[in-house]
Amino acid sequence: MKALYSQLNSLVPHQNSRVSNPPSEPVLSLPDQLNEAASYIKRLQTNLEKMKEKKDSLMGVERTNHASMTSCNGTTTGLRPPQIEVREMGSTLEVVLITGLDSQFMFNETIRVLHEEGAEIINASFSVVEDTVFHTIHSKVEDSAPSNGAARISQRLKKFVQDDCAF
Repeated sequence: MKALYSQLNSLVPHQNSRVSNPPSEPVLSLPDQLNEAASYIKRLQTNLEKMKEKKDSLMGVERTNHASMTSCNGTTTGLRPPQIEVREMGSTLEVVLITGLDSQFMFNETIRVLHEEGAEIINASFSVVEDTVFHTIHSKVEDSAPSNGAARISQRLKKFVQDDCAF
């Protein structure tokens, strides 16, 4: 037990750890060492939770009860189902993606689909109004058969949004 206590104590940073083992530093009693270890673990847990919340906020993820999410057929709750509109203007595509704050990943997936289809992203922007995010993406489709490429891209993007709504 003494070896385990010693190992635990060695893993916990101490208040006076800047100076290595000064002679005037009192040796903590066993209960004090355990209290210090418990306090340290609680601080780590609190810091971990804060970091998770910060990560989620930076990634656009909102921690909510998944049972309260809106389904894409428009039933209940406060989260917006995604909508997409694709406009073709010659060899240029304008993609307007409207999501709630809970669906930020859809923008990344939309960009991925455009890249896979060979579209060059010209401009991408977004605006947030209350709980709605409006993404606008302008892209140029390759010159070879732009209408077929645009139609294919439009179909893939709409299918992606519909498939997301199925979950």
